[in-house]
Amino acid sequence: MKALQYLNKYFSKYKWRIIIGLLITILSKLLALQVPRIIGDSFNIVEDYLDNTISDLAFVKHELLMNVLIIVGVALLSGFFTFLMRQTIIVTSRLIEFDLKNEIYQQYQKLSLNFYKKNRTGDLMNRISEDVSKVRMYVGPAIMYTMNMIVLFAVGFTQMLQVDKQLTLYTLIPFPLLSISIFILSKVIHKRSTIVQQYLSKLTTFNQEFFSGIDVVKSYGIERSIIKDFDVISDESKEKNIDLQKANALFFPLMILLIGISNLIVIYIGGLRYINGEIQSGVIIEFIMYVNILTWPVAVVGWVTSMVQQAEASQARINEFLDEVPEIQNTNNNPTPIKGKVTFKDVSFTYEDTNITALKNIDLTVEAGETLAILGNTGSGKSTIIELISRLYDVTKGVILIDDTPIIEANLYDVRSQIGFVPQDPFLFSDTIGNNIKFGKEEATKDEIIDAAKNAVVHDNIVEFTNGYDTILGERGVTLSGGQKQRVSIARAIIKNPKILIFDDCLSAVDTETEEKILSNLEKVSKNKTTFIISHRVSSAKNADKIIVLDEGRIAQQGTHNQLIKTEGYYKDLYEQQLLEKEI
Repeated sequence: MKALQYLNKYFSKYKWRIIIGLLITILSKLLALQVPRIIGDSFNIVEDYLDNTISDLAFVKHELLMNVLIIVGVALLSGFFTFLMRQTIIVTSRLIEFDLKNEIYQQYQKLSLNFYKKNRTGDLMNRISEDVSKVRMYVGPAIMYTMNMIVLFAVGFTQMLQVDKQLTLYTLIPFPLLSISIFILSKVIHKRSTIVQQYLSKLTTFNQEFFSGIDVVKSYGIERSIIKDFDVISDESKEKNIDLQKANALFFPLMILLIGISNLIVIYIGGLRYINGEIQSGVIIEFIMYVNILTWPVAVVGWVTSMVQQAEASQARINEFLDEVPEIQNTNNNPTPIKGKVTFKDVSFTYEDTNITALKNIDLTVEAGETLAILGNTGSGKSTIIELISRLYDVTKGVILIDDTPIIEANLYDVRSQIGFVPQDPFLFSDTIGNNIKFGKEEATKDEIIDAAKNAVVHDNIVEFTNGYDTILGERGVTLSGGQKQRVSIARAIIKNPKILIFDDCLSAVDTETEEKILSNLEKVSKNKTTFIISHRVSSAKNADKIIVLDEGRIAQQGTHNQLIKTEGYYKDLYEQQLLEKEI
Protein backbone atom coordinates (compact mmCIF):
# COMPACT_ATOMS: atom_id res chain seq x y z
CA MET A 1 0.00 0.00 0.00
CA LYS A 2 2.94 2.38 -0.60
CA ALA A 3 1.13 4.35 -3.30
CA LEU A 4 -1.83 5.01 -0.98
CA GLN A 5 0.47 6.69 1.56
CA TYR A 6 0.19 9.75 -0.69
CA LEU A 7 -3.34 10.22 0.69
CA ASN A 8 -2.12 10.62 4.28
CA LYS A 9 -2.05 14.42 3.88
CA TYR A 10 -5.78 14.35 3.15
CA PHE A 11 -6.46 12.12 6.14
CA SER A 12 -4.57 14.70 8.21
CA LYS A 13 -6.62 17.54 6.69
CA TYR A 14 -9.94 15.88 7.55
CA LYS A 15 -8.72 14.12 10.71
CA TRP A 16 -11.52 15.45 12.96
CA ARG A 17 -14.24 14.34 10.56
CA ILE A 18 -12.64 10.90 10.34
CA ILE A 19 -12.09 10.63 14.10
CA ILE A 20 -15.73 11.57 14.80
CA GLY A 21 -16.85 9.08 12.15
CA LEU A 22 -14.76 6.32 13.74
CA LEU A 23 -16.10 7.11 17.23
CA ILE A 24 -19.65 6.97 15.90
CA THR A 25 -18.79 3.64 14.23
CA ILE A 26 -17.55 2.24 17.55
CA LEU A 27 -20.71 3.40 19.36
CA SER A 28 -22.94 1.93 16.66
CA LYS A 29 -21.29 -1.47 16.78
CA LEU A 30 -21.06 -1.53 20.60
CA LEU A 31 -24.83 -1.08 20.69
CA ALA A 32 -25.46 -3.69 17.97
CA LEU A 33 -23.38 -6.27 19.87
CA GLN A 34 -25.52 -5.96 22.98
CA VAL A 35 -28.39 -7.75 21.23
CA PRO A 36 -26.93 -11.32 21.35
CA ARG A 37 -26.23 -10.99 25.08
CA ILE A 38 -29.77 -9.76 25.78
CA ILE A 39 -31.32 -12.55 23.68
CA GLY A 40 -29.03 -15.10 25.33
CA ASP A 41 -30.14 -13.86 28.76
CA SER A 42 -33.77 -14.12 27.65
CA PHE A 43 -33.31 -17.80 26.65
CA ASN A 44 -31.56 -18.50 29.95
CA ILE A 45 -34.47 -16.93 31.89
CA VAL A 46 -36.95 -19.10 29.98
CA GLU A 47 -34.78 -22.19 30.53
CA ASP A 48 -34.51 -21.42 34.27
CA TYR A 49 -38.31 -21.03 34.43
CA LEU A 50 -38.82 -24.37 32.64
CA ASP A 51 -36.32 -26.02 35.02
CA ASN A 52 -38.21 -24.46 37.96
CA THR A 53 -35.11 -22.51 38.97
CA ILE A 54 -37.34 -19.43 38.66
CA SER A 55 -40.99 -19.90 39.65
CA ASP A 56 -42.33 -16.35 39.32
CA LEU A 57 -44.04 -16.15 35.88
CA ALA A 58 -44.72 -12.42 36.27
CA PHE A 59 -41.02 -11.82 36.83
CA VAL A 60 -40.16 -13.82 33.67
CA LYS A 61 -42.71 -11.86 31.60
CA HIS A 62 -41.42 -8.55 32.96
CA GLU A 63 -37.79 -9.45 32.16
CA LEU A 64 -38.68 -10.63 28.65
CA LEU A 65 -40.71 -7.46 27.96
CA MET A 66 -37.87 -5.26 29.19
CA ASN A 67 -35.42 -7.18 27.04
CA VAL A 68 -37.66 -6.72 23.96
CA LEU A 69 -37.87 -2.96 24.62
CA ILE A 70 -34.11 -2.75 25.11
CA ILE A 71 -33.52 -4.65 21.84
CA VAL A 72 -35.84 -2.26 19.95
CA GLY A 73 -34.15 0.78 21.54
CA VAL A 74 -30.66 -0.55 20.82
CA ALA A 75 -31.64 -1.28 17.19
CA LEU A 76 -32.98 2.27 16.71
CA LEU A 77 -29.92 3.88 18.29
CA SER A 78 -27.57 1.64 16.34
CA GLY A 79 -29.36 2.56 13.10
CA PHE A 80 -29.15 6.28 13.93
CA PHE A 81 -25.41 6.04 14.66
CA THR A 82 -24.90 4.04 11.45
CA PHE A 83 -26.57 6.90 9.53
CA LEU A 84 -24.25 9.44 11.20
CA MET A 85 -21.27 7.20 10.46
CA ARG A 86 -22.05 7.23 6.74
CA GLN A 87 -22.66 10.99 6.81
CA THR A 88 -19.19 11.61 8.24
CA ILE A 89 -16.95 9.01 6.56
CA ILE A 90 -18.63 8.84 3.13
CA VAL A 91 -18.91 12.65 2.89
CA THR A 92 -15.24 12.91 3.85
CA SER A 93 -14.37 10.53 1.00
CA ARG A 94 -16.20 12.87 -1.42
CA LEU A 95 -14.24 15.85 -0.09
CA ILE A 96 -10.97 13.97 -0.57
CA GLU A 97 -12.08 12.99 -4.08
CA PHE A 98 -12.75 16.68 -4.82
CA ASP A 99 -9.33 17.73 -3.49
CA LEU A 100 -7.49 14.98 -5.36
CA LYS A 101 -9.17 15.80 -8.68
CA ASN A 102 -8.29 19.46 -8.22
CA GLU A 103 -4.68 18.57 -7.42
CA ILE A 104 -4.39 16.38 -10.52
CA TYR A 105 -6.01 19.07 -12.68
CA GLN A 106 -3.65 21.73 -11.35
CA GLN A 107 -0.73 19.41 -12.08
CA TYR A 108 -2.03 18.94 -15.63
CA GLN A 109 -2.02 22.73 -15.98
CA LYS A 110 1.61 22.95 -14.86
CA LEU A 111 2.97 20.16 -17.04
CA SER A 112 4.84 21.17 -20.17
CA LEU A 113 3.74 20.75 -23.77
CA ASN A 114 6.20 17.89 -24.22
CA PHE A 115 4.30 15.87 -21.61
CA TYR A 116 1.10 16.10 -23.67
CA LYS A 117 2.92 14.88 -26.74
CA LYS A 118 3.97 11.74 -24.87
CA ASN A 119 0.59 11.00 -23.23
CA ARG A 120 -2.82 10.54 -24.77
CA THR A 121 -5.87 12.57 -23.81
CA GLY A 122 -7.95 9.46 -23.02
CA ASP A 123 -5.37 8.26 -20.50
CA LEU A 124 -5.22 11.70 -18.85
CA MET A 125 -9.02 11.73 -18.55
CA ASN A 126 -9.17 8.18 -17.19
CA ARG A 127 -6.69 8.93 -14.40
CA ILE A 128 -8.62 11.98 -13.20
CA SER A 129 -11.99 10.21 -13.39
CA GLU A 130 -11.95 6.40 -13.12
CA ASP A 131 -8.73 6.12 -11.12
CA VAL A 132 -9.81 8.82 -8.65
CA SER A 133 -13.17 7.04 -8.25
CA LYS A 134 -11.35 3.83 -7.30
CA VAL A 135 -9.29 5.77 -4.76
CA ARG A 136 -12.47 7.32 -3.29
CA MET A 137 -13.81 3.82 -2.61
CA TYR A 138 -10.72 3.26 -0.46
CA VAL A 139 -10.96 6.49 1.54
CA GLY A 140 -14.71 6.02 2.08
CA PRO A 141 -16.40 2.59 2.02
CA ALA A 142 -13.19 0.59 2.51
CA ILE A 143 -12.20 2.49 5.65
CA MET A 144 -15.77 2.47 6.99
CA TYR A 145 -16.24 -1.28 6.53
CA THR A 146 -12.75 -2.03 7.82
CA MET A 147 -13.51 -0.08 10.99
CA ASN A 148 -16.83 -1.91 11.26
CA MET A 149 -15.02 -5.22 11.01
CA ILE A 150 -12.31 -4.30 13.53
CA VAL A 151 -14.83 -3.03 16.12
CA LEU A 152 -17.16 -5.99 15.65
CA PHE A 153 -14.33 -8.47 15.98
CA ALA A 154 -12.67 -6.73 18.92
CA VAL A 155 -15.87 -6.24 20.90
CA GLY A 156 -17.56 -9.42 19.69
CA PHE A 157 -14.68 -11.74 20.58
CA THR A 158 -14.13 -9.94 23.90
CA GLN A 159 -17.74 -10.59 24.83
CA MET A 160 -17.53 -14.17 23.54
CA LEU A 161 -14.43 -14.79 25.72
CA GLN A 162 -16.27 -13.43 28.74
CA VAL A 163 -19.17 -15.83 28.10
CA ASP A 164 -17.16 -18.98 27.27
CA LYS A 165 -13.43 -19.12 26.44
CA GLN A 166 -13.42 -22.72 25.22
CA LEU A 167 -16.25 -22.22 22.73
CA THR A 168 -14.63 -18.97 21.50
CA LEU A 169 -11.35 -20.75 20.72
CA TYR A 170 -13.17 -23.46 18.75
CA THR A 171 -14.97 -20.72 16.80
CA LEU A 172 -11.60 -19.21 15.74
CA ILE A 173 -10.35 -22.40 14.07
CA PRO A 174 -11.24 -21.34 10.45
CA PHE A 175 -9.62 -17.89 10.69
CA PRO A 176 -5.96 -18.76 9.92
CA LEU A 177 -7.18 -20.23 6.62
CA LEU A 178 -9.08 -16.99 6.01
CA SER A 179 -5.93 -14.86 6.53
CA ILE A 180 -3.83 -16.95 4.13
CA SER A 181 -6.58 -16.84 1.48
CA ILE A 182 -6.88 -13.04 1.72
CA PHE A 183 -3.10 -12.60 1.40
CA ILE A 184 -2.88 -14.73 -1.75
CA LEU A 185 -5.97 -13.28 -3.42
CA SER A 186 -4.93 -9.70 -2.61
CA LYS A 187 -1.74 -10.04 -4.64
CA VAL A 188 -3.66 -11.48 -7.58
CA ILE A 189 -6.31 -8.74 -7.43
CA HIS A 190 -3.71 -5.95 -7.29
CA LYS A 191 -1.96 -7.23 -10.40
CA ARG A 192 -5.18 -7.73 -12.35
CA SER A 193 -6.62 -4.34 -11.23
CA THR A 194 -3.62 -2.53 -12.71
CA ILE A 195 -4.12 -4.29 -16.04
CA VAL A 196 -7.87 -3.51 -16.03
CA GLN A 197 -7.20 0.22 -15.50
CA GLN A 198 -4.62 0.23 -18.30
CA TYR A 199 -7.13 -1.27 -20.72
CA LEU A 200 -9.78 1.19 -19.58
CA SER A 201 -7.36 3.99 -20.51
CA LYS A 202 -6.88 2.40 -23.93
CA LEU A 203 -10.65 2.29 -24.47
CA THR A 204 -11.09 5.91 -23.37
CA THR A 205 -8.26 7.07 -25.62
CA PHE A 206 -9.61 5.14 -28.61
CA ASN A 207 -13.10 6.59 -28.18
CA GLN A 208 -11.83 10.13 -27.64
CA GLU A 209 -9.78 9.99 -30.86
CA PHE A 210 -12.69 8.43 -32.76
CA PHE A 211 -15.16 11.12 -31.68
CA SER A 212 -12.64 13.90 -32.41
CA GLY A 213 -11.99 12.52 -35.89
CA ILE A 214 -15.56 11.44 -36.73
CA ASP A 215 -15.63 13.62 -39.87
CA VAL A 216 -12.52 11.88 -41.23
CA VAL A 217 -13.93 8.43 -40.39
CA LYS A 218 -17.19 9.15 -42.19
CA SER A 219 -15.62 10.83 -45.18
CA TYR A 220 -13.32 7.83 -45.72
CA GLY A 221 -16.13 5.37 -45.02
CA ILE A 222 -14.03 3.35 -42.55
CA GLU A 223 -16.69 2.88 -39.85
CA ARG A 224 -16.50 -0.93 -40.13
CA SER A 225 -12.73 -0.90 -39.72
CA ILE A 226 -13.01 1.33 -36.66
CA ILE A 227 -15.70 -0.91 -35.16
CA LYS A 228 -13.42 -3.95 -35.65
CA ASP A 229 -10.55 -2.15 -33.91
CA PHE A 230 -12.89 -1.16 -31.08
CA ASP A 231 -14.14 -4.74 -30.76
CA VAL A 232 -10.57 -6.01 -30.40
CA ILE A 233 -9.72 -3.56 -27.58
CA SER A 234 -13.15 -4.06 -25.99
CA ASP A 235 -12.80 -7.86 -26.02
CA GLU A 236 -9.33 -7.65 -24.49
CA SER A 237 -10.66 -5.29 -21.79
CA LYS A 238 -13.59 -7.65 -21.17
CA GLU A 239 -11.24 -10.62 -20.69
CA LYS A 240 -9.08 -8.67 -18.25
CA ASN A 241 -12.18 -7.63 -16.29
CA ILE A 242 -13.40 -11.24 -16.21
CA ASP A 243 -9.98 -12.33 -14.88
CA LEU A 244 -10.30 -9.73 -12.13
CA GLN A 245 -13.86 -10.72 -11.24
CA LYS A 246 -12.87 -14.40 -11.09
CA ALA A 247 -10.45 -13.51 -8.31
CA ASN A 248 -13.05 -11.28 -6.60
CA ALA A 249 -15.69 -14.02 -6.90
CA LEU A 250 -13.64 -16.41 -4.75
CA PHE A 251 -13.87 -14.18 -1.70
CA PHE A 252 -17.56 -14.23 -0.82
CA PRO A 253 -18.12 -18.01 -1.10
CA LEU A 254 -14.93 -18.61 0.86
CA MET A 255 -16.05 -16.27 3.64
CA ILE A 256 -19.51 -17.87 3.82
CA LEU A 257 -17.93 -21.33 3.92
CA LEU A 258 -15.69 -20.37 6.83
CA ILE A 259 -18.57 -18.73 8.71
CA GLY A 260 -20.68 -21.83 8.07
CA ILE A 261 -17.91 -24.01 9.53
CA SER A 262 -17.80 -21.73 12.60
CA ASN A 263 -21.57 -22.12 13.02
CA LEU A 264 -21.31 -25.91 12.81
CA ILE A 265 -18.50 -25.91 15.38
CA VAL A 266 -20.60 -23.75 17.74
CA ILE A 267 -23.61 -26.03 17.37
CA TYR A 268 -21.62 -29.25 17.71
CA ILE A 269 -19.26 -28.30 20.55
CA GLY A 270 -21.93 -26.17 22.26
CA GLY A 271 -24.45 -28.97 21.94
CA LEU A 272 -22.07 -31.47 23.57
CA ARG A 273 -21.33 -29.11 26.45
CA TYR A 274 -25.05 -28.35 26.89
CA ILE A 275 -25.81 -32.10 27.06
CA ASN A 276 -23.06 -32.42 29.67
CA GLY A 277 -24.65 -29.59 31.65
CA GLU A 278 -21.64 -27.29 31.28
CA ILE A 279 -23.49 -24.38 29.63
CA GLN A 280 -27.07 -23.16 29.17
CA SER A 281 -28.91 -23.07 25.86
CA GLY A 282 -28.73 -19.24 25.87
CA VAL A 283 -24.95 -19.46 25.46
CA ILE A 284 -25.31 -21.47 22.23
CA ILE A 285 -27.92 -19.02 20.90
CA GLU A 286 -25.70 -16.08 21.88
CA PHE A 287 -22.67 -17.59 20.11
CA ILE A 288 -24.63 -18.42 16.95
CA MET A 289 -25.82 -14.79 16.87
CA TYR A 290 -22.28 -13.47 17.40
CA VAL A 291 -20.93 -15.66 14.60
CA ASN A 292 -23.70 -14.53 12.24
CA ILE A 293 -23.29 -10.88 13.20
CA LEU A 294 -19.63 -11.32 12.25
CA THR A 295 -20.65 -12.94 8.94
CA TRP A 296 -21.09 -9.62 7.08
CA PRO A 297 -17.81 -7.99 8.19
CA VAL A 298 -15.95 -11.21 7.41
CA ALA A 299 -17.71 -11.58 4.06
CA VAL A 300 -16.97 -7.94 3.25
CA VAL A 301 -13.25 -8.53 3.82
CA GLY A 302 -13.02 -9.73 0.25
CA TRP A 303 -14.80 -6.68 -1.12
CA VAL A 304 -12.72 -4.31 1.01
CA THR A 305 -9.51 -6.07 0.00
CA SER A 306 -10.51 -5.78 -3.64
CA MET A 307 -11.28 -2.06 -3.20
CA VAL A 308 -7.96 -1.43 -1.48
CA GLN A 309 -5.99 -3.30 -4.14
CA GLN A 310 -7.79 -1.50 -6.97
CA ALA A 311 -7.24 1.82 -5.20
CA GLU A 312 -3.55 1.00 -4.77
CA ALA A 313 -3.22 0.26 -8.49
CA SER A 314 -5.12 3.44 -9.41
CA GLN A 315 -3.20 5.67 -6.99
CA ALA A 316 0.07 4.31 -8.37
CA ARG A 317 -1.08 5.42 -11.85
CA ILE A 318 -2.12 8.84 -10.48
CA ASN A 319 1.22 9.25 -8.70
CA GLU A 320 3.05 8.71 -12.00
CA PHE A 321 1.66 12.03 -13.24
CA LEU A 322 1.71 13.82 -9.87
CA ASP A 323 5.41 12.97 -9.55
CA GLU A 324 6.10 14.32 -13.04
CA VAL A 325 8.25 17.45 -12.81
CA PRO A 326 7.26 20.17 -15.33
CA GLU A 327 10.08 20.86 -17.78
CA ILE A 328 9.17 24.55 -17.88
CA GLN A 329 9.60 26.06 -14.40
CA ASN A 330 8.85 29.57 -13.20
CA THR A 331 12.17 30.64 -11.70
CA ASN A 332 11.07 34.14 -10.69
CA ASN A 333 8.01 34.86 -8.55
CA ASN A 334 8.57 38.62 -8.60
CA PRO A 335 6.64 40.70 -11.17
CA THR A 336 8.43 41.18 -14.49
CA PRO A 337 7.28 44.22 -16.50
CA ILE A 338 7.14 43.35 -20.22
CA LYS A 339 7.74 45.98 -22.92
CA GLY A 340 8.07 43.60 -25.89
CA LYS A 341 11.67 43.51 -27.10
CA VAL A 342 12.66 39.96 -28.14
CA THR A 343 16.21 38.81 -28.83
CA PHE A 344 17.50 35.42 -30.03
CA LYS A 345 21.23 34.84 -29.43
CA ASP A 346 22.71 31.79 -31.17
CA VAL A 347 19.53 29.82 -30.48
CA SER A 348 19.25 26.17 -31.46
CA PHE A 349 16.43 23.82 -30.56
CA THR A 350 15.90 20.06 -30.91
CA TYR A 351 12.56 18.36 -30.23
CA GLU A 352 13.05 15.62 -27.65
CA ASP A 353 10.31 13.32 -28.98
CA THR A 354 11.47 13.31 -32.63
CA ASN A 355 15.13 14.37 -32.20
CA ILE A 356 14.60 16.86 -35.06
CA THR A 357 16.70 20.01 -34.82
CA ALA A 358 14.15 22.66 -35.79
CA LEU A 359 16.32 25.76 -35.27
CA LYS A 360 20.06 26.19 -35.82
CA ASN A 361 22.09 29.14 -34.55
CA ILE A 362 19.36 31.78 -34.84
CA ASP A 363 20.43 35.38 -34.15
CA LEU A 364 17.58 37.84 -34.23
CA THR A 365 16.42 41.05 -32.53
CA VAL A 366 12.91 42.51 -32.66
CA GLU A 367 12.55 45.85 -30.92
CA ALA A 368 9.48 46.65 -28.83
CA GLY A 369 6.70 47.83 -31.14
CA GLU A 370 8.22 46.33 -34.31
CA THR A 371 6.57 43.79 -36.61
CA LEU A 372 8.48 40.73 -37.77
CA ALA A 373 7.20 38.51 -40.57
CA ILE A 374 8.52 34.94 -40.79
CA LEU A 375 8.28 32.95 -44.01
CA GLY A 376 9.62 29.59 -45.13
CA ASN A 377 8.70 26.15 -46.35
CA THR A 378 6.82 23.66 -44.19
CA GLY A 379 9.14 22.32 -41.48
CA SER A 380 11.58 25.21 -41.71
CA GLY A 381 11.12 26.10 -38.02
CA LYS A 382 8.63 29.01 -38.17
CA SER A 383 6.24 27.74 -35.48
CA THR A 384 9.16 26.67 -33.29
CA ILE A 385 10.28 30.29 -32.96
CA ILE A 386 6.79 31.19 -31.70
CA GLU A 387 6.74 28.29 -29.24
CA LEU A 388 10.08 29.41 -27.81
CA ILE A 389 8.89 33.02 -27.40
CA SER A 390 5.83 31.74 -25.50
CA ARG A 391 8.23 29.53 -23.54
CA LEU A 392 6.29 26.39 -24.31
CA TYR A 393 9.78 24.90 -24.65
CA ASP A 394 13.21 25.97 -23.43
CA VAL A 395 16.06 26.35 -25.92
CA THR A 396 18.57 23.54 -26.39
CA LYS A 397 21.40 26.02 -26.99
CA GLY A 398 21.77 29.79 -26.80
CA VAL A 399 19.49 32.24 -25.03
CA ILE A 400 16.27 34.15 -25.66
CA LEU A 401 15.98 37.60 -24.07
CA ILE A 402 12.78 39.47 -23.23
CA ASP A 403 13.62 43.16 -22.77
CA ASP A 404 17.31 42.16 -22.43
CA THR A 405 16.49 39.69 -19.61
CA PRO A 406 16.94 35.95 -20.26
CA ILE A 407 13.43 34.57 -20.67
CA ILE A 408 14.06 31.78 -18.14
CA GLU A 409 14.79 34.46 -15.50
CA ALA A 410 11.58 36.39 -16.19
CA ASN A 411 8.30 35.61 -14.41
CA LEU A 412 6.77 32.92 -16.63
CA TYR A 413 3.18 34.02 -16.00
CA ASP A 414 3.96 37.70 -16.69
CA VAL A 415 5.57 36.75 -20.02
CA ARG A 416 2.61 34.63 -21.12
CA SER A 417 0.04 37.15 -19.86
CA GLN A 418 1.52 39.71 -22.28
CA ILE A 419 1.32 37.42 -25.32
CA GLY A 420 -1.71 37.25 -27.59
CA PHE A 421 -1.35 34.05 -29.61
CA VAL A 422 -3.39 33.03 -32.66
CA PRO A 423 -2.43 29.47 -33.69
CA GLN A 424 -2.65 28.06 -37.19
CA ASP A 425 -5.29 25.58 -36.03
CA PRO A 426 -7.41 27.69 -33.65
CA PHE A 427 -9.09 26.02 -30.69
CA LEU A 428 -12.53 27.24 -29.66
CA PHE A 429 -14.38 26.04 -26.58
CA SER A 430 -17.91 24.61 -26.41
CA ASP A 431 -19.30 27.93 -25.24
CA THR A 432 -20.85 31.07 -26.71
CA ILE A 433 -19.00 33.04 -29.38
CA GLY A 434 -18.90 36.00 -26.99
CA ASN A 435 -17.30 33.97 -24.22
CA ASN A 436 -14.77 32.52 -26.66
CA ILE A 437 -13.67 36.04 -27.58
CA LYS A 438 -13.80 37.15 -23.93
CA PHE A 439 -11.44 34.26 -23.10
CA GLY A 440 -8.65 36.71 -23.96
CA LYS A 441 -9.96 39.23 -21.40
CA GLU A 442 -12.31 37.88 -18.77
CA GLU A 443 -13.69 41.27 -17.66
CA ALA A 444 -14.29 42.53 -21.22
CA THR A 445 -17.50 44.47 -21.88
CA LYS A 446 -19.97 43.75 -24.68
CA ASP A 447 -18.68 46.77 -26.61
CA GLU A 448 -15.08 45.57 -26.34
CA ILE A 449 -16.11 42.12 -27.64
CA ILE A 450 -17.91 43.66 -30.61
CA ASP A 451 -15.00 46.00 -31.33
CA ALA A 452 -12.53 43.07 -31.30
CA ALA A 453 -14.83 41.08 -33.62
CA LYS A 454 -15.04 44.03 -36.02
CA ASN A 455 -11.26 44.34 -36.14
CA ALA A 456 -11.08 40.62 -36.90
CA VAL A 457 -13.72 41.12 -39.65
CA VAL A 458 -16.04 38.50 -38.12
CA HIS A 459 -18.73 40.73 -36.58
CA ASP A 460 -20.97 40.67 -39.68
CA ASN A 461 -20.88 36.85 -39.70
CA ILE A 462 -21.73 36.61 -36.00
CA VAL A 463 -24.76 38.91 -36.12
CA GLU A 464 -26.23 36.76 -38.91
CA PHE A 465 -26.52 33.83 -36.48
CA THR A 466 -29.91 33.44 -34.77
CA ASN A 467 -28.45 34.07 -31.32
CA GLY A 468 -25.61 36.34 -32.41
CA TYR A 469 -22.80 36.49 -29.87
CA ASP A 470 -24.77 34.09 -27.61
CA THR A 471 -24.58 31.31 -30.21
CA ILE A 472 -23.26 28.13 -28.58
CA LEU A 473 -20.39 26.59 -30.55
CA GLY A 474 -19.99 22.85 -30.95
CA GLU A 475 -16.90 21.02 -29.70
CA ARG A 476 -13.69 22.73 -30.93
CA GLY A 477 -15.87 25.35 -32.68
CA VAL A 478 -17.31 22.86 -35.20
CA THR A 479 -20.30 25.19 -35.77
CA LEU A 480 -18.07 27.71 -37.57
CA SER A 481 -16.16 27.49 -40.84
CA GLY A 482 -12.37 27.39 -40.85
CA GLY A 483 -12.08 31.09 -41.70
CA GLN A 484 -14.62 32.10 -39.05
CA LYS A 485 -12.77 30.10 -36.39
CA GLN A 486 -9.51 31.82 -37.31
CA ARG A 487 -11.11 35.26 -37.11
CA VAL A 488 -12.78 34.57 -33.74
CA SER A 489 -9.36 33.44 -32.52
CA ILE A 490 -7.84 36.72 -33.82
CA ALA A 491 -10.54 38.68 -31.95
CA ARG A 492 -9.64 36.75 -28.79
CA ALA A 493 -5.98 37.83 -29.11
CA ILE A 494 -6.85 41.45 -29.97
CA ILE A 495 -9.17 41.95 -26.99
CA LYS A 496 -6.39 40.88 -24.63
CA ASN A 497 -4.39 43.98 -25.63
CA PRO A 498 -0.99 42.37 -24.90
CA LYS A 499 2.50 43.74 -25.51
CA ILE A 500 3.33 40.89 -27.92
CA LEU A 501 1.02 39.64 -30.67
CA ILE A 502 1.68 36.37 -32.50
CA PHE A 503 -0.19 35.31 -35.64
CA ASP A 504 0.80 31.82 -36.77
CA ASP A 505 -0.46 31.52 -40.35
CA CYS A 506 -3.89 32.47 -39.00
CA LEU A 507 -5.22 33.87 -42.29
CA SER A 508 -4.74 30.72 -44.36
CA ALA A 509 -8.49 29.97 -44.42
CA VAL A 510 -9.72 33.45 -45.42
CA ASP A 511 -9.99 34.92 -48.89
CA THR A 512 -7.65 37.64 -50.16
CA GLU A 513 -10.18 40.47 -49.78
CA THR A 514 -10.95 39.58 -46.16
CA GLU A 515 -7.21 39.14 -45.49
CA GLU A 516 -6.52 42.68 -46.65
CA LYS A 517 -9.24 44.08 -44.36
CA ILE A 518 -7.91 42.11 -41.37
CA LEU A 519 -4.30 43.15 -42.07
CA SER A 520 -5.37 46.77 -42.34
CA ASN A 521 -7.12 46.54 -38.97
CA LEU A 522 -4.24 44.63 -37.39
CA GLU A 523 -1.85 47.37 -38.48
CA LYS A 524 -3.83 49.81 -36.33
CA VAL A 525 -4.37 47.38 -33.45
CA SER A 526 -0.73 46.27 -33.30
CA LYS A 527 0.64 49.80 -33.20
CA ASN A 528 3.25 50.01 -30.39
CA LYS A 529 3.01 46.22 -29.98
CA THR A 530 5.70 43.71 -30.89
CA THR A 531 4.08 41.59 -33.59
CA PHE A 532 5.14 38.27 -35.12
CA ILE A 533 3.40 37.18 -38.32
CA ILE A 534 4.00 33.71 -39.72
CA SER A 535 2.65 33.33 -43.21
CA HIS A 536 3.00 31.70 -46.60
CA ARG A 537 1.68 34.84 -48.28
CA VAL A 538 3.77 37.86 -49.21
CA SER A 539 0.65 40.02 -48.80
CA SER A 540 0.66 39.27 -45.05
CA ALA A 541 4.36 40.03 -44.68
CA LYS A 542 5.05 43.01 -46.95
CA ASN A 543 4.20 45.74 -44.41
CA ALA A 544 6.34 44.25 -41.63
CA ASP A 545 9.33 46.22 -40.28
CA LYS A 546 11.50 43.12 -40.74
CA ILE A 547 11.11 39.92 -42.69
CA ILE A 548 13.09 36.72 -42.25
CA VAL A 549 13.01 33.62 -44.42
CA LEU A 550 13.79 30.32 -42.69
CA ASP A 551 15.27 27.32 -44.47
CA GLU A 552 15.87 24.07 -42.55
CA GLY A 553 16.08 25.92 -39.25
CA ARG A 554 18.44 28.67 -40.38
CA ILE A 555 17.82 32.27 -41.43
CA ALA A 556 18.30 32.19 -45.18
CA GLN A 557 17.21 35.78 -45.86
CA GLN A 558 16.30 38.85 -43.86
CA GLY A 559 15.41 42.45 -44.61
CA THR A 560 12.42 44.57 -45.59
CA HIS A 561 9.93 43.79 -48.36
CA ASN A 562 11.57 46.26 -50.77
CA GLN A 563 15.02 44.83 -50.07
CA LEU A 564 14.01 41.17 -50.47
CA ILE A 565 12.08 41.51 -53.74
CA LYS A 566 15.29 42.83 -55.29
CA THR A 567 17.35 39.92 -53.99
CA GLU A 568 17.37 36.50 -55.63
CA GLY A 569 15.96 33.84 -53.33
CA TYR A 570 12.87 32.33 -51.76
CA TYR A 571 11.09 35.62 -51.01
CA LYS A 572 11.43 37.06 -54.49
CA ASP A 573 10.32 33.76 -56.09
CA LEU A 574 7.29 33.58 -53.78
CA TYR A 575 6.41 37.22 -54.49
CA GLU A 576 6.53 36.77 -58.25
CA GLN A 577 4.59 33.51 -58.10
CA GLN A 578 1.80 35.01 -55.98
CA LEU A 579 1.72 38.16 -58.10
CA LEU A 580 1.23 35.99 -61.18
CA GLU A 581 -1.55 34.00 -59.46
CA LYS A 582 -3.32 37.24 -58.53
CA GLU A 583 -3.15 38.49 -62.14
CA ILE A 584 -4.50 35.17 -63.47
